[in-house]
Amino acid sequence: MKKLSINRKQAITLGALVVVGVIVIMVLRGGGPGAVQVSAAQVVRGDLKPTLFGIGVVEAQRNILVGPTVAGRVAKVYVEQGAQVEAGALLAEMDPIDLNERLSASRQATLRAKSAIAASQGLAQEAESRKATADANARRYAALRERGFVSTEAERSKGHEANAAAAAWQASQANIGVSSADAARLASEAAALEKQLANTKLIAPVAGLVITRDLEPGSTAVAGQAVVRMAEKDSLWLRVRIDQGRSTGLAIGLPASIKLRSRPGESFSGKLTRIEQLSDAVTEERLVMVAFDQPPAGLTLNEMAEVTLTLPARSNALTLPPAALVRQNGQTGVFTVEGGRAKFVTVKVGIRTENGVEILDGIAEGAQVVTQKAKPLVDGDRLRVSSDAGARS
Repeated sequence: MKKLSINRKQAITLGALVVVGVIVIMVLRGGGPGAVQVSAAQVVRGDLKPTLFGIGVVEAQRNILVGPTVAGRVAKVYVEQGAQVEAGALLAEMDPIDLNERLSASRQATLRAKSAIAASQGLAQEAESRKATADANARRYAALRERGFVSTEAERSKGHEANAAAAAWQASQANIGVSSADAARLASEAAALEKQLANTKLIAPVAGLVITRDLEPGSTAVAGQAVVRMAEKDSLWLRVRIDQGRSTGLAIGLPASIKLRSRPGESFSGKLTRIEQLSDAVTEERLVMVAFDQPPAGLTLNEMAEVTLTLPARSNALTLPPAALVRQNGQTGVFTVEGGRAKFVTVKVGIRTENGVEILDGIAEGAQVVTQKAKPLVDGDRLRVSSDAGARS
């Protein structure tokens, strides 16, 4: 068989043709020397089921501090942390010191004052009777003097007796007023001591959970200092932090899925009940409050939780993969693939999910957008494209 011989010149020519062919193919496919390897996906329409994720901590909507109104020593504490108590339950007692004795003395003084009132009233009745008799005698002697049966001195004597009886009656009325005032003052003092004594008993104002025992028996508490801290019954909720950039769509009543760090594998339902008007400027987060539909037993304050809020679904939305979004010159947009080259297009973004972003304006359905790239792009870069999946809801 005759061998095919190729000289050196022919070999060089053949190699050059192969190189040129490869370059032509790469150019026709949008590549070539300096082309950037990218992945791309199409802008499509689909249904989005947006969610918002945040980290929360268990708090009490209403914390109640139970303590004395005056300084004193803690005598007894009847409840432990974690105890469920009803309204009116006795939580602790303060040492009354001498309040019982002072109250007893005040009550005795009140009784004496009431007796003094009764005595003054008796004297007043006697003085009134004497006054009536003296007045009658004075009138009778005045009539007798006019007839000449008695002297003027006798008439004047009876008039002085009537005046003295009237003065005695007025004095008795004044004594009644003084005794009544003393009785009222002592009764007020006794009532004040009764309140002070009642305040030594620390009563649960509402039904709830005992969070902490801040003071133990023998400790001294100042006025207003908490001996026991409570959380009102069924008032535990979550303070949740949501990234401001992903907080679009927050609304009262959104359903929530709650996963407590202490209970992996379990999920609890709840709903968004409050949106704080003051955001965290340092962490750039929105603060919202999420309540349990049914608080789990044994829930502890300051426990961490993962919270997912479910927003209303968006049907037939124009979507693209989240990885396609880029920030350039302070604008949000995407790089489209046009004629094998990159072109930056600004877009208006709506709701976002983990797998898709809603596009409200700036790009049309079917456009091809860059989702992954080997290096940062600029307008006009040549691209070598491999396909990628589109946006998913």
